[in-house]
Amino acid sequence: MKHASRTFLGVAAVIAILAATVGCSTTSSAANVGPMAAPDVEVAQVEQRDVPVYREWIGTLDGMVNAAIKAQVTGYMLVQHYTEGSFVKKGQLLFEIDPRPFQAAVDQAQGQLAQANGQLAQAKAQLVQSQAQLAQAQANQGRTQLDVNRYIPLAQQQAITQQDLDNATQNNLSAKAAVEAARAQVETSKAQIQAASATVEAAKAAVEAARVNLGFTKLTSPIDGIAGQAQVQVGNLVSPSGGNITTVSTLEPIKAEFTVSEQEYLNFTRAGSAGLNRLQLELILADGSVYPHKGKFLFADRQVNPTTGAILLIGEFPNPGNLLRPGQYGKVRALTGTKTGALLVPQRAVTELQGTYQVAVVNAENKIDIATVKVGDRIGTDWLIASGLHPGDRVVTEGVMKVRPGLQVNPKPAHER
Repeated sequence: MKHASRTFLGVAAVIAILAATVGCSTTSSAANVGPMAAPDVEVAQVEQRDVPVYREWIGTLDGMVNAAIKAQVTGYMLVQHYTEGSFVKKGQLLFEIDPRPFQAAVDQAQGQLAQANGQLAQAKAQLVQSQAQLAQAQANQGRTQLDVNRYIPLAQQQAITQQDLDNATQNNLSAKAAVEAARAQVETSKAQIQAASATVEAAKAAVEAARVNLGFTKLTSPIDGIAGQAQVQVGNLVSPSGGNITTVSTLEPIKAEFTVSEQEYLNFTRAGSAGLNRLQLELILADGSVYPHKGKFLFADRQVNPTTGAILLIGEFPNPGNLLRPGQYGKVRALTGTKTGALLVPQRAVTELQGTYQVAVVNAENKIDIATVKVGDRIGTDWLIASGLHPGDRVVTEGVMKVRPGLQVNPKPAHER
């Protein structure tokens, strides 16, 4: 019994010690808990200054002139005379189609022209002969008419027989018939000359057409520019319906095509005739770099696209070294004006929720107010605020997701980014 009593007292003592220890620990933890510390946030002041306003549009580059080289005759490609992608001069030979069939056509047309000229010469000679025969017939008819005129009074005086008068009259009638026949032959010769002349003209036209077709076997560049890839190979059959063989583009300068909204276009034109012409264009390339040469406005398209409500504008950029090529995409940027007294905040300070833009503002008591703002253009890494903030307001730039209205915060200056 004594041993059991000692064991019980030992267990009770251990329990008492543990209870005292837990009680002290609880009392100590409760004593250490105080009010929650205010979270740190980075803030930046709303800045007010005059800022340049830029607009950007997606642009496509194209050659100032793009000359499509096409076959004008059907034949087999014989030779390619240029290096693809190289600079070519106006009039430089690019391709040659087999000229032999077309040379044969020229020779045949020239033979037909010679034959037509021979027929014309023969008709002219026949006309000369017919005219001579007519003159002789007219002379004979004149003599027979004199005989008739002389025999009539003699027959009336019975100085000659009636038979003599009848013979003279018959000879005169025969002479008149000969004159009419000769005159008809002259008209026939003239008609033959006209027909032969028409044949000669047709033969000349055929010769010229054959020569033109022969000339079409040599495909030359109509402009100075960069010649593109050949779309056919030597030995291929080409024809006028076969599409472009290649394209030569003038790349210095090069043009940039971009579209602006109808409202933007009206804003530009309301500034007067210089509204568009004063635009100094910059080109931002696909890799984000800014093209070193400035561009200028060239012209606007004749109409607004009724489907998109936009109008096409054309800009022009210098292109030394032909760095820029047709088909490239880039952003065309232009300074369109200056915003006076603009309010700016870092873009990371603005959050969007269902189309509404909000900014966390730290008030004078270092508590959070949520302000709904109306945003404008992006200016570099800042956002232009149209309404909802005031100059000098402190906005949260880092830690926005952990704040709520009325929360006490510990503001710290934002780091530069």
